[in-house]
Amino acid sequence: MFSDSYSQWTTMPNDDTTEEQAKDKRSLYDTLFSIPPPLKHIFDRTPLVTYAANELPSRSPKNRNRNILHVFTSPEDARNGRPSFNPACLKWQTYLKINGIDFATVESNNHASPSGSLPFLIAGETGEVVAGNKLKRWVAAQKKGEKTKEVEDVRYEAYASLLDQRIRRAWLYQLYLHPSNASLLHDLYIRSCSSNPFVQMTIAHQLRSAATSEILKSNPSSSPSHPTIDEAEIMRDAEEAFAALAEMLGGREWFFGVEKPGIFDASVHAYLELLIGEGMQWKENKLGEMVKKYEGLMKHREGVKEMYF
Repeated sequence: MFSDSYSQWTTMPNDDTTEEQAKDKRSLYDTLFSIPPPLKHIFDRTPLVTYAANELPSRSPKNRNRNILHVFTSPEDARNGRPSFNPACLKWQTYLKINGIDFATVESNNHASPSGSLPFLIAGETGEVVAGNKLKRWVAAQKKGEKTKEVEDVRYEAYASLLDQRIRRAWLYQLYLHPSNASLLHDLYIRSCSSNPFVQMTIAHQLRSAATSEILKSNPSSSPSHPTIDEAEIMRDAEEAFAALAEMLGGREWFFGVEKPGIFDASVHAYLELLIGEGMQWKENKLGEMVKKYEGLMKHREGVKEMYF
């Protein structure tokens, strides 16, 4: 292919080349680039060998036509389709299952993502790379004429902000900054990156710095001149958020009274599963204790788990 492309730029079109000119060029080429007879004899006796391509890593999906969701997970959990340990990844993992999208999960990291963050999906049929913030639209396109029902409730944004602000802020504090959970953070995000202790220390520092920055940005009581992180305030805000979610859910099966769980249910489940499920080895889990106070939230988590996991 390269030689064909190269020749296009180094020779004239056929209609501009006379037969005699072409013959002269072939003669010059044969003279300059011909192989000396002794070497040609050796090459003739030692033909080139084409080796088979290396096999793909064992963790690579066997079915290349299947949708592949790249998430934070372990190789074993990926093989068994278990929930990701990252709320953002688990949200979309759950949403795909709710919508009947067939997919496999693979272990990945932010550096592998075109957008710089997980999750992202590689569509099986087309090879299209779908970033996390475009997954909802992609799912809708897969429904083939089936209209995806959206929540039409003026309260939606207000309740979504409880997850994106208060509960996420508390999650970041509990996992990334609470000293008791340092070993859990190491097992989830650091150990798999490198076995070098100095590299691990650097990664741990970067993760905690990033979490601190995110908490401060979303903390109304903090200011650039007086950056403060108040654990009691963060946990109090989270408890109020869980109470509000439980009250809004009431005795219904799904949020906002929909017949089938949607994106909001997937978002809530991502936190509930990781806070009260068996997969996380928390040393300090105040958030999980908060959730256990609300029977409705507990039933919601069980309902999603039984139906889709």
